[in-house]
Amino acid sequence: QVQLVESGGGSVQDGGSLRLSCTASKYTALMAWFRQALGKGREGVAAIYAGGVDTAIADSVKGRFTISHDNTKNTVYLKMNSLKPEDTAMYYCAAVGGGCTFPLRESGYTYWGQGTQVTVSS
Repeated sequence: QVQLVESGGGSVQDGGSLRLSCTASKYTALMAWFRQALGKGREGVAAIYAGGVDTAIADSVKGRFTISHDNTKNTVYLKMNSLKPEDTAMYYCAAVGGGCTFPLRESGYTYWGQGTQVTVSS
């Protein structure tokens, strides 16, 4: 079993920045961030393999969000710049021991964090 602990959410103004962190209790090959806005389904935002080279970024955040990974800490980060009100959502960290074919699909993940709220006001 792997526990995921997220931090870094909060409230910012339109155009602001936040950095989310998620630490896993042990090594996992693939970690990702998903988000779920009120009344909507869960959306894959970004994913990264433990080596830190292979990543996947959703088109909706490309150029604004960056995912990175610290192998020494089993921690994944999501740096979010130029935030927009439509980025408002609960952000969830996810992980899986091996890889998966479609890293931005939630069905590929075994472990999930409790979520951290991001609110962007206009």
